[in-house]
Order: sequence, then C-alpha cells, then structure tokens
Amino acid sequence: MKAMFNLFALGALILAVGCHASPTNNIAARPATANSTTNQTMKFPVTKTDAEWRQKLTPEQYRVLRQADTERPFTGKYWNTKEPGVYRCAACGEIIFTSDTKFDSGCGWPSFYDLAAEKKVILREDDSLGMHRTEVICAHCGSHLGHVFDDGPKPTGLRYCINSASLNFEKTNPPPPRPGEKK
Repeated sequence: MKAMFNLFALGALILAVGCHASPTNNIAARPATANSTTNQTMKFPVTKTDAEWRQKLTPEQYRVLRQADTERPFTGKYWNTKEPGVYRCAACGEIIFTSDTKFDSGCGWPSFYDLAAEKKVILREDDSLGMHRTEVICAHCGSHLGHVFDDGPKPTGLRYCINSASLNFEKTNPPPPRPGEKK
C-alpha cells in the first residue's frame, strides 16, 4: 500500500512539473545564455518596454507571459472551457488557438493539438528543471505561452500545454445547423 501511495505521489509530481516553466524569458534575472538572449535578438511586430508590459498586464499575466512562469494546474480560467471560440495571446491579441483543436489532456492546463494558423508561435528548446521540453512563444510579441509535447491526439500528435493566464478567450457563435439537421 505504501509503495502504491509513493508511486501515486511520484506520478502527481511528474504531472505538476510536466507543464511547469522556469523563467526562460526573464532576461534581467539570469546571466546571458543562448536561450536567455533569444527575445533580445529576435524582432517581433509588437514590442513594449518592461514598464509598458507591467501596465498592460495583470501581475499574474506579467509573471507568466513576460517571465515564463506558470500557473498551478487546474486553477486557470480556461483549463475546462468547452465553448466555441478563439484563444488570443493575452499580451498582444493575436489568435493562437481555436476551440475546435482544444482537448482534455488531464494535465490541468488548456491543451490544444494544433495552432489556429501557421507561424503563430516560435518553438524554443527549454532544458530547465532538469528536463528537456519545448517552449511555446507568441511569434507576434515574444511572450511565453507554455510548452508543447509530442503526446497529443491525432492528427498532429502534439499537445500544446498552455497557461490560461497567457490567453484571452473570445466566444464565437456555433455554426448554424445544416438544413434538416436538429439544433
């Protein structure tokens, strides 16, 4: 019984850390490395000073989007959203995901198997916390969104594990029923 409890506790720890990000974008807080200078060397259509980002974003959004932190699992406002709509980057408003690619991965964060369109994100290697992951960054403003893993459903096999704090959901009306189809 104790071994089973320990195995369960280990599994819960792995699940909690699986989507957790360390501050890879917090350039001021870390010494310069190849990864930490990416956002300084890349050019994005939307650029703001640190003070402007702090004014625009809530403290939690700033921590997640600009310092690459993460929210606790099962606490974000969109992890269980099932309504039709689009998910925009909370920093710049760019549409990143749509509800038709959202699925319940059980990890406690909104999960998507595909992007709304090509070139919406930049993927960057992340070797923080003693594991190898791929960070997802908004291609429009350089903000941290979450991580992507290769254990998602078909057709892509991907699981974009994204922080609710990095998204704004915009509800859309479902398509009208086809002729002869019940509502």
